[in-house]
Amino acid sequence: MASLDTVSIAILLGATLVMAGILSSLLALRFGAPLLLVFLVIGMLAGDAGPGGLQFDDVRTTYLVGSVALALILFDGGLRTRFQNIRSVLAPSMVLATIGVLLTALITAPVAKYALDLNWTEALLVGAVVASTDAAAVFLLVHAQGLRLRPRVGATLEAESGSNDPFAVFLTLMLVEFISVGHTSPAHVALELGREAVLGAVIGVIGGRAIVVALNRVALPQGLHAPFVATTALVIFGAAQLVHGSGFLAVYIAGIIVGNRPTRAHNSVVTFLDAATWLAQIVMFVLLGLLVSPQRLGASAGPAVIVALVLMLVARPVAVFLCLAPFRFNWREKIFIAWTGLRGAVAIFLASIPMLVGLSKAYLYFDVAFVVVIISLLLQGWTLAAAARRLHVALPRADRGPRRVELDLPGQLEQELVGYPVRSKSLYFRRGLIPSWSRPTLVIRNQNILSPAEAEPIAPGDYIYLLAPPEKAGALDRFFVDMQPSTAPDPHLLGDFMVSGEITLGDLSQAYAIATPEEAVQLTLADYFDVHLDHSPKEGAALDLDSIVLVARSISGGRVNVVGLRLPEEEDDAAAPTRMANVKRKLGELWTSVAGI
Repeated sequence: MASLDTVSIAILLGATLVMAGILSSLLALRFGAPLLLVFLVIGMLAGDAGPGGLQFDDVRTTYLVGSVALALILFDGGLRTRFQNIRSVLAPSMVLATIGVLLTALITAPVAKYALDLNWTEALLVGAVVASTDAAAVFLLVHAQGLRLRPRVGATLEAESGSNDPFAVFLTLMLVEFISVGHTSPAHVALELGREAVLGAVIGVIGGRAIVVALNRVALPQGLHAPFVATTALVIFGAAQLVHGSGFLAVYIAGIIVGNRPTRAHNSVVTFLDAATWLAQIVMFVLLGLLVSPQRLGASAGPAVIVALVLMLVARPVAVFLCLAPFRFNWREKIFIAWTGLRGAVAIFLASIPMLVGLSKAYLYFDVAFVVVIISLLLQGWTLAAAARRLHVALPRADRGPRRVELDLPGQLEQELVGYPVRSKSLYFRRGLIPSWSRPTLVIRNQNILSPAEAEPIAPGDYIYLLAPPEKAGALDRFFVDMQPSTAPDPHLLGDFMVSGEITLGDLSQAYAIATPEEAVQLTLADYFDVHLDHSPKEGAALDLDSIVLVARSISGGRVNVVGLRLPEEEDDAAAPTRMANVKRKLGELWTSVAGI
């Protein structure tokens, strides 16, 4: 019975620690503190050196939990990644995720060697452990601090932080193997890297497409789709690791493929994985905190602080500037990307690998990684929003967006039911606009369910549901947020082939003798862009209107206020695509055909 009591006590204490971490996250969000730091502190307080007094040194369990958690986090990150958003920044992101990690490790290694009195291989291992950024830490802080980054900067950080973990894991394992065995060769390293990358990518593509087929063709009971996807992601991870491929790369690619294909129960899968990854992170962070010994940290804290400062202020910026030199990023964007290289649980997880295999000085690597993470979260985490605004990479965020409710329709992949509250200042209420590819289906008013015809006229406070293709449903958001004030177009921009966005299609058709559908003659040109674009209007967006092309030349208040007219006789002055552009296009087409996106 005593053994049963021990198990019960372990369950009680473990659940209590996780609950304390969840509740403390509310306080952390209020003060803008990085949640990872909170969970680590909870683990430290519960450890043998804290008030909890728990004796915990099970590195194998910590590594197992960390592997599962990191696999789920990467799969969830891939699932939420829109390939069309990162396609334009795929090259710089991959350079940062590979060469950037290597450069960061190489620049950090000399400082670690002399500060910690290590040999060159051990110092390089320290650099490899802390070289990769943490996707969970980066985007949790960006979300918590209400930042809306410029699309190219945000997409680059998203793709880099999600894809640099596999290379950091490979680099760490190679160095651990070298220290353990005592010798290796460049050919062996290149062969291992190629094998891990190729096998990981192949298994990820096959696994991702298999999940899509299974979700759409296998009639699973309601509620089992999400657990099926989560466990299948872990199967992909385990299979890739078993054949010595990169399991982390495999699950990330599988997540991208699943997230960019129409599947049944997509929303329930995303919701379930969101909760699962949160729980996995909390458990992993608490366990990592339990492994920390404040007494042991004292001996290495000073040198570890030096390593952390050099990593943040020298190694990461140098690596970012060198890697992004061939690409068109301005210096402000490069500085922000360098400063946003937050270190998180991945660094501490990698530092547990030397402990698992029993390397000498293993606890030193772990302690250094822990100090680096703490300083990174405190220094970089708390200044992230200020840095974004000071460097002008943060866009204004006047509204946090509408409260959207998505419902999967059984057996239906082409349409999704999306609901919004109707607001008095929204584009939908003021202008009555809705995209041509969406269709209102029902309205909820005073707890009564009405058809759109019965509910006419729609009033503020109503809740309206619309059918829309899943890949376009998110574009409906802009019709249900408060309209931003717009400014009058600059008269110097207007001329023979530049007109105001408030001109109606009827007036334009009379001036240029073009055919316009009768139901659209009262629409303004700004309305026409809103109705027919699948996304928020941007400068350069073009739409056909009979024999002419409308081009958005200026945006104000989120709407087109100056429109250019491209007439049939105008020459297409677009420059011929460069050789590099053709190569990028062909690579994108190859990836799309292979991945099925």
